[in-house]
Amino acid sequence: MQVVAAPDGTPPWFSRALPDRTHDLTAARAHGILQTCLTREILVLADRAYQGAGATVRTPYYDHRKQSEHCQQFNRDHARLRAPGERAFALLKSWRILRRARCSTNRISRVIQAIHTLLTCSYSG
Repeated sequence: MQVVAAPDGTPPWFSRALPDRTHDLTAARAHGILQTCLTREILVLADRAYQGAGATVRTPYYDHRKQSEHCQQFNRDHARLRAPGERAFALLKSWRILRRARCSTNRISRVIQAIHTLLTCSYSG
């Protein structure tokens, strides 16, 4: 599943669950996230799993041993800016029901919708 997080870390959107172990980039394409961000020219800060995703997606440099100071600084800044989004995903993972879930993707998707509703209520109140 995919989570879109605002710069302040609030998660305005959770995707439905996909079967098995779908790669992150494949899931983002299946949900239309990449095309939407490209069309609307939204800059996306993503992890290395999204390398090659498109013009508006920024991922960190890899191959740590051979990076210049500029690349290392870029990776530090990238991680700092992505931290609120990572907290949004961590918040979702903190729900015990998702840690132990072994059921259909439809059921998990409904659970995620319920959690999103509860989180949205807690952010607005």
